[in-house]
Amino acid sequence: MRPRLLIAFAIFLGSYLPLSTILLVQDFDKKKAMGEVCLNVFLNENCHFPLQKPWLSIGFLVLCLICFLFSWIALKLTKEGGTDIHIKTVKHTPSDLMNYVLPYIVSFMSIDYMQDAKFIGFLIFLLWLFWLSYKSGQIILNPMLVVLNWRMYEITYYYPGNEGDEFTGVVLSNKTLEPNSTSKTQNIQSVIVINKEG
Repeated sequence: MRPRLLIAFAIFLGSYLPLSTILLVQDFDKKKAMGEVCLNVFLNENCHFPLQKPWLSIGFLVLCLICFLFSWIALKLTKEGGTDIHIKTVKHTPSDLMNYVLPYIVSFMSIDYMQDAKFIGFLIFLLWLFWLSYKSGQIILNPMLVVLNWRMYEITYYYPGNEGDEFTGVVLSNKTLEPNSTSKTQNIQSVIVINKEG
C-alpha cells in the first residue's frame, strides 16, 4: 500500500533529524550568546536564544524530531498481526543513501536560515527529493532507522502451503534474516516489514 501523502512526508522529514541539528548549530549567534541567554523568552524581554533565527532553527528541529518519532512508532506497531512467509534466500542490501546524503552536502555550502533566497531554494530541493522518493515508492527506505537496528534485505520467499509460487521483495527488518526461516510480515508501500517483536 502507498502511505498517504502527509504520512509519507512525515517519514521523509524524520530522516532529516541530523540535518536539522546541523542547521541549528550553524544558526548559533556568538553576539547573542554574550548577552543574557535564557529559555523564558516569553516572560522576559531582555533575554533571548543565542540563535540568529530561533523560530526557524528550533521549529525545524522539533518538526523533524516529531516526524522521526512518528516513523519509529509506526514501525513498532507493525508487530500486530501480519502474514506468514517462508524466506528462501536473503541478501543484505544497504539502503540508497544518496538521496539523503545530498542535502547534508548542500547544508555545508553556506546554507543557513539567514540567507532567505538560498534557504528557500534548499527547501524546494528537499521537496523535489521527497516527491521523487514518494513517486518511486521508496519513502520507507529511511537511513535514520539504521540507528535503531533496522536493515534492508532483498529476499526470495513464498507463502506456506504455496511452495510453487515464489516472489522477490525488499524487506525492512530489525532482526537478522536467515534463509529457510518463517516470519510474520506487514507491507508498507512495496516494502515488506518484519519486526522481531511480531
